[in-house]
Amino acid sequence: MTVGAGISVSDKKLIVLGNSILTDVHDNIDITPASGDDLMNGAFIGVTSDQRGSRRVFPVGKLEGLRFMCSFRFKLWWMTQRMGSSGKEIPFETQFLIVEAHDGSHFDDSDEKTAVYTVFLPILEGAFRAVLQGNEDNELEICLESGDPSVERFEGSHLVYVAAGSDPFDVITNAVKAVERHLQTFSHREKKKMPDMLNWFGWCTWDAFYTDVTSEGVKQGLESFEKGGISPKFVIIDDGWQSVAMDTTGIACIAEDAANFANRLTNIKENHKFQKNGKEGQRAEDPAMGLSHIVANIKTKHALKYVYVWHAITGYWGGVRPGATGMEHYESKMTYPISSPGIQSNEPCDAFNSIAKNGLGLVNPEKILNFYNELHSYLASAGIDGVKVDVQNILETLGAGHGGRVKISRRYHQALEASISRNFRDNGIIACMSHNTDESNLFMLTSAKRTAVIRASDDFWPRDPASHTIHVASVAYNTIFLGEFMQPDWDMFHSLHPMAEYHGAARAVGGCAIYVSDKPGQHDFNLLKKLVLPDGSILRAKLPGRPTRDCLFSDPARDGKSILKIWNLNDFSGVMGAFNCQGAGWCNVGKKNLMHEELPGTITGVIRAKDVAYLPKIAEEGWNGDTVMYSHLGGMYCPPVFLIHH
Repeated sequence: MTVGAGISVSDKKLIVLGNSILTDVHDNIDITPASGDDLMNGAFIGVTSDQRGSRRVFPVGKLEGLRFMCSFRFKLWWMTQRMGSSGKEIPFETQFLIVEAHDGSHFDDSDEKTAVYTVFLPILEGAFRAVLQGNEDNELEICLESGDPSVERFEGSHLVYVAAGSDPFDVITNAVKAVERHLQTFSHREKKKMPDMLNWFGWCTWDAFYTDVTSEGVKQGLESFEKGGISPKFVIIDDGWQSVAMDTTGIACIAEDAANFANRLTNIKENHKFQKNGKEGQRAEDPAMGLSHIVANIKTKHALKYVYVWHAITGYWGGVRPGATGMEHYESKMTYPISSPGIQSNEPCDAFNSIAKNGLGLVNPEKILNFYNELHSYLASAGIDGVKVDVQNILETLGAGHGGRVKISRRYHQALEASISRNFRDNGIIACMSHNTDESNLFMLTSAKRTAVIRASDDFWPRDPASHTIHVASVAYNTIFLGEFMQPDWDMFHSLHPMAEYHGAARAVGGCAIYVSDKPGQHDFNLLKKLVLPDGSILRAKLPGRPTRDCLFSDPARDGKSILKIWNLNDFSGVMGAFNCQGAGWCNVGKKNLMHEELPGTITGVIRAKDVAYLPKIAEEGWNGDTVMYSHLGGMYCPPVFLIHH
């Protein structure tokens, strides 16, 4: 059976552009061609089955002897990368998969010209979401879930989109655009309005104060930067500004440097710490005495352009307190989240365990637009320009009784985008803790017409030495997928930190916002002045920063030899960063980040001008391919190929 110009199933093999990608393909696997003249090398994988149930797993075929890279959820909230060459190495909750159709190094020109890259994108169909995983027989499997025991029927014809071609970046982009045309419900990153805050240096209050943040602390932080000649132009007031409390019967979950996940929202307005002359237990109803007084003060005194605040997608970690005075009309009800088996098999999470134990006050999905609009309109009236919306993946665990995870997530995200559009004119939203095929893909595939910025990895953990190289590698590889939908946000870092230059260099090539979370008085201004111009703007690259082609299938965190190279473009030049990420990674046995080599050795690699994949797109007409390289650290001009040592 031939599909399009290059995809077929023949003799139980999935053949892509003449290459066998999967063998022993099951008889109930269906291939449906993608419609449209420009989609000839794309098709949908589906299944024929009379099975019913809210969770079903279908083997497709065996993947053996071909290199792959995938992005999978290692915990409820976040993805990371995995490389391998057999189906059994594909983890649960894999949401993006790219396979190289032959062995061999990309350093050889002939390999680059003959390699075929096949992309697998699990998508949504009806009330079900699809995800990939492997089994012990090296089979690639499709896992379907609705998240509601009463939702059991599925069609099954369009579960995974498959596309192929000779340029991996073009294949991925074209695959996402093909799904965009198929679903007609989301927009590719290129069509979205990027918020202007991306172009300015910023400061986030989280690591500086955690939930102990106060209006006075915000003022002190901004004054501290100005003393060193650096002026942030945007601020994110993170968790700690809201009115929250724990139920009298609640079980506290207070970890070091974290929120109490048992707390619930008790009022949409700020707590006493952000009221003028505020006192605990008292509330000033005059709007001029509320959040607006600190926002007006810092914008005027420090020439801030933008102020964002944090909130969870359900209001707070524990949701909205049912029956709270002034919030009865949101009809919040106690709900107890249930995570999927795939998530349960990966890293445990204190935040989720606390929410599951204490329950979550879930706003009636019919009232969620009202909730967001009242919250955001109040914030906008106080001078707030946008929001960082966190804890988004919790919605996938709340689908029972609401028609499933897809339906409840769609309702919440459509309401969220409508409220953002109505209240924040610069498209002021950062999506966070949202890496799943309900929030990131559903958020991207069924409702993300506008949201343009998404946090691309787990947090910056200042006191976890294993986390720093993992962070940079995870963001880079996650961006291969996420960067098609939104501009990835590389998260904050500390300018005064043993790994500060490492993190700063990564942000410089990431095409992302650059912001830190320094405590007042703890800054490295020499480092910051390398990243921030005198007017507070940054030199932001044009695209999401991604690994170079020859890094796609190597493992820069675990193989002991590979350098991670990240490429990007400016208006008139290419830019590339080279990073030694060896020594630490997420362990699928220990189910956490671990250092496997405390002192990784020096590794050597090669940088070439053609590593910047789209360099010809910015070259002048008639360019003959000649290039000059400049090394930031070495301060020297180099020929088009040179060795690097890390």
